[in-house]
Amino acid sequence: MKIYNTLTKRKEEFVPITPGEVKMYVCGPTVYNLIHIGNARPMIVFDTVRRYFEHKGYKVNYVSNFTDVDDKIIKKAIEEGVDSTVISERYIAECKKDMESLNVKPATTHPQATQEICGMLDMIQELIDKGHAYAAEDGTVYFRVRSFKEYGKLSHKNLDDLEGGKRSLLVSGEAQKEDPFDFVLWKPKKDGEPYWESPWCKGRPGWHIECSVMSKKYLGEEIDIHAGGEDLVFPHHENEIAQSEAANGKTFARYWMHNAFLNIDNKKMSKSAGNFFTVRDIVAKYDPQVVRFFMLSAHYRSPLNFSDELMEAAKNGLDRIRTAAANLNFLLEKAGAGEATEEEKKLLKEAAGFAVKFDEAMDDDFNTADAIAAIFELVKFANTNAGADNSAAYIKALLEEIKELADVCGLIVEKKEEMLDEDVEALIAERQAARKAKNFARADEIRDELLERGIILEDTREGVKWKRA
Repeated sequence: MKIYNTLTKRKEEFVPITPGEVKMYVCGPTVYNLIHIGNARPMIVFDTVRRYFEHKGYKVNYVSNFTDVDDKIIKKAIEEGVDSTVISERYIAECKKDMESLNVKPATTHPQATQEICGMLDMIQELIDKGHAYAAEDGTVYFRVRSFKEYGKLSHKNLDDLEGGKRSLLVSGEAQKEDPFDFVLWKPKKDGEPYWESPWCKGRPGWHIECSVMSKKYLGEEIDIHAGGEDLVFPHHENEIAQSEAANGKTFARYWMHNAFLNIDNKKMSKSAGNFFTVRDIVAKYDPQVVRFFMLSAHYRSPLNFSDELMEAAKNGLDRIRTAAANLNFLLEKAGAGEATEEEKKLLKEAAGFAVKFDEAMDDDFNTADAIAAIFELVKFANTNAGADNSAAYIKALLEEIKELADVCGLIVEKKEEMLDEDVEALIAERQAARKAKNFARADEIRDELLERGIILEDTREGVKWKRA
């Protein structure tokens, strides 16, 4: 298995710290509103990475945080006249609902920043003791960037190159910094803000320190994979490395994975452009499974463009897989008992080759686009080589292989079985009797009546099938 490592800018063979185990940290959202469709991409991508590791037999400790103290959360709390915890808890709950709808598995641990303050105070004090941080007169604590000689190794920037653009790094309190590049670890409270006691002042943590502390607590000082969107490479992940390695004296993460941006109709998503959509907006129009399929239709490091046309293509692609699964289920109900024949066993060996292709694609830096192509090949094989004359064992084996590969991608290809009303079932039975009696006029009447009720009938060589309109 090879992973493209942002740190080294090349694909590297994955070798876990502990054989058979993966320690993985993924930066989660700041919970001040409903998550947007751009937030959904890393959630789906890295959930799929986790699922594939588990598919290969690894034990995965997957940690993804919620940032529940932030300027935006505080601003919204003030606007609504409530405590900031009301805002953060509300949107953590809503985020979890969206994750569930997208079939994103809950993390092993979902730590919240406000519950890890003691650990942050300890790490900040350790950084001060080691000369990597200092407290200003007002109680603000800064990380001394030039004390960490490898600063810039993830983003491949160096301080000399950044010198000309340092204006973008300026924050309030610039005058009390030793160096313009130093960043905040702890900051004094403002009126109306939540705060915690500290040795330096009443205040709250800077953004970057929380992930260093939570990763260390739940995964250890050195982890296998740290992941997130490409917008986090600098300064967030760069600062995490500086803090963690300066405090712990060890490599923070062996592999750094970053997904590319999601654009809307070839434009960057923004509220001012009128193309900002929450996950709720999108799933009101499309099946959440179609959203997930769409997100995996391109390699995670490639920019992805969201449009109605591409979503329709994703819907059609997922329907192909679901239709194949439905056909196999239908055949399974009609098939007799018995083991697979010798000829069927040969066909199953051929079908297993598509699972090999799937694994080869995923082993190559989690190429979900090629992995889904392998599922399509398996679907085509099943459509061509499964019929009413095949054994139940053969049909079931094909169905289980499609389901297993789809499940690695978090795709649910079998819809829950629906029950028809008794009068609808009676009409279908009456239509079958009318067809048998060659009363085609009555059969057509019943078909039209059922269509008006949202039931579409399909006459196949295996028998009549129905689906919702």
